[in-house]
Amino acid sequence: MIFLPHMPSSVTDRRQRTARRGWRHLILIVVLGLSGCTSVFLQPDHVRYFAGRAPDTPVHDVRITAPDGTALHAQYLPAQAPLRGTVLFLHGNAENLSSHIHMVTWLPAAGYAVLALDYRGYGESAGSAGIDGVHQDAAAALAWLVARGTAETGPLIVYGQSLGASVAIYLVATSPLRTHVSALIADSAFSSYRRIAREKLDAFWLSWPLQWPLSWLISDRYAAIDVVARISPIPLLLLQGDADAVVDVSHARRLYEAAHEPRQLWIVPGGHHIDAVRRPQIRERLIDYLDQLPEAH
Repeated sequence: MIFLPHMPSSVTDRRQRTARRGWRHLILIVVLGLSGCTSVFLQPDHVRYFAGRAPDTPVHDVRITAPDGTALHAQYLPAQAPLRGTVLFLHGNAENLSSHIHMVTWLPAAGYAVLALDYRGYGESAGSAGIDGVHQDAAAALAWLVARGTAETGPLIVYGQSLGASVAIYLVATSPLRTHVSALIADSAFSSYRRIAREKLDAFWLSWPLQWPLSWLISDRYAAIDVVARISPIPLLLLQGDADAVVDVSHARRLYEAAHEPRQLWIVPGGHHIDAVRRPQIRERLIDYLDQLPEAH
């Protein structure tokens, strides 16, 4: 039996009520955040990042209209060498295109044009951010490229990072335009929305006991793990750092195991979240990979 110091009942009751209110507020905040999804997975803003740092390749603004009429902003980077293909780039969940564009400015020099999209609610794109909208916007960008024709684009490669990688997997697996895609590159993809939410809840001591019940509030409608097998016969390349503290390397391994050939998994030793293409050796290896695609010749 444990004995506690006696306190006046009024003090004890007040502390118990305060504690109960604290837990109710915590649960309410987490439930509202998870059920809305946007505040958990999407962190858009309209800040202009690196305003004084011009991309080291020409960039043209593009306007794309989503099926529901939402006006989207994208940037097109034409190839600066003989055209070998065009990359549709889907960025991660935070900030906007002004920061993410610098992840792909090295591709045009190798002969690969880039269309980089800002989802609705991000940067100069209209509308409000939402998971459904992100997937609709990615599909609209792919349709925009397909409509330009192979003579103008060459082979199409879809390349996503983090959230964009998971979106890219679902897009290529399910799109009626998938026959126009020559390859898919998924960098630091999470295998399911529910799983990554559970891992984040597990990392916080207050939400740790609630990780399983609260994670079930997350919709897994667009879970990459459920559709990755359908990407075949389109080549799939998974990139992942083994020191990634945002998306654990286990996500890439699960996706690789669930996928069918042709598939490759590149684990970057000491690699952190979406930092693979910051490494010159990975860039060179990636260009070699793209150049060897049958459709790229």
